[in-house]
This record gives sequence, structure tokens and C-alpha cells, in this order.
Amino acid sequence: MSMAMDPPGETDARRAALAVLARMSRAQLADAWTGLADKPDVYEMRAPETGLVMVRGRMGGGGRPFNLGETTVTRCTVKLGDGTIGTGHVLGRDRVQARLVAVFDALWQRPDTRPLVEAAVIAPARRRLAEDDAAVEAETAATRVDFFTLVRGDD
Repeated sequence: MSMAMDPPGETDARRAALAVLARMSRAQLADAWTGLADKPDVYEMRAPETGLVMVRGRMGGGGRPFNLGETTVTRCTVKLGDGTIGTGHVLGRDRVQARLVAVFDALWQRPDTRPLVEAAVIAPARRRLAEDDAAVEAETAATRVDFFTLVRGDD
């Protein structure tokens, strides 16, 4: 099932799941795969391949977009034995990580395995990512400098 054929709410949920999967490390994904009791047959439709994508930015977060530069991305598409297709895109050159993201994407799409993937893979990863984001935010806040303008009297 592709994202284009999914109902709107389903597309957003899949997008959110893929965002979490893409931020997981190779080791975390491999541990989750090892922990699966019933592993499906997996066939590569598009073997992992690495390429470049343009990263865009906005000055101040809301200004006009500009091309920041290129970054390396690896993608993979797999098909499970039941015909479910999964895709994975990750930053960097890790082909195994991209393949595992694609496998978990396919498993997430299946009604019989989605609860397992949500509970055992995505929910713990969301918690870890939220903790990591909070730690970075706290570290950044500790170095924040508030500037203000002094008006001098000798204009």
C-alpha cells in the first residue's frame, strides 16, 4: 500500500512513524529486528542506494527559502511476503539502516503487526528522541544570551 492510496489520517500517522524510524540508530533498529519472534520474508524491490539531496533553509526560520547545501541520503524499498511494500530513507550512507527502516515501515502498515511495531519499536524510540531533544534544548538554553539596546544620552 503506498502513501498516495492511504486515507488522510493514515498518511499522517505513517509519516510520523517513518520520521521516528529514520531518526533511530542502526543499532536500535537491529535490536528491534532481532527481538521480533516471527520475522517475515523480505525481498528488496530497490536495493539500498545512496545519493544526494538539496537541503533548504530559511533565514530566521520564516524568511525566504535558500539552498543550504547537499547531504547524503540512503533509500531502500522492500516487499514483504504478503505483498506489503515499505520504504526507508535515512541521512548518511548506512544501507542496513535504510533497509531496516523500510522493513519496519512495511510491518507498520500491516494491521496484524502495527500494534507490535508501535509498542516495541516506535514508542520507545519516541521517548528516547524526546529525552535527547530536551537535553539539547536545556544545553542550548544554558548558553543563551539576551541582548538589549542601551540608549546613550549623547546623541
